[in-house]
Amino acid sequence: MHAIVWPEGYVPGFSDNFASNEVIVAGLAAARVWPLLARPEAWPTYYENCSDIAFHGAAGPELAAGTRFFFRTFGFPVECEVTEYEVPEGNRPGRVAWHGWSGEGDQRLDVHHAWLVEDLSGGRVRVLTQETQNGAPAKELAAAVPNPMINGHQAWLVGLIAAAQG
Repeated sequence: MHAIVWPEGYVPGFSDNFASNEVIVAGLAAARVWPLLARPEAWPTYYENCSDIAFHGAAGPELAAGTRFFFRTFGFPVECEVTEYEVPEGNRPGRVAWHGWSGEGDQRLDVHHAWLVEDLSGGRVRVLTQETQNGAPAKELAAAVPNPMINGHQAWLVGLIAAAQG
């Protein structure tokens, strides 16, 4: 199976916080999942932990490499720039990743949030989302029990799959 591509400074184990969530579901294809992930205005319809989605400039409504957008999640206002975007096609998985940032100075949070959507044998789809974070807020999130990033991203995956199945 394919893996996330990590930029320097965001490799898991060398960042302040890391979350990894994955689902594999039978009877669903990447082509059904991808549009719900690629269009951020759909996110709040299946994931309650995001709001206030807005694109900068003439971008949107679909993500694309270099696209700048904004949303609120986990109590943070997050500015984002898409750093990787490949639509799933044939045997090639779909990939989308963004660098996000929030706050300033000692309270700045920097993240790399990546998604991989791939068709597997037997009519299955795999959706993997992983995020690394750096900064004081990331250290606080990493110490929290239960881990809000793991739980929040699992809710995002569950909602995404339910929406794709519906």
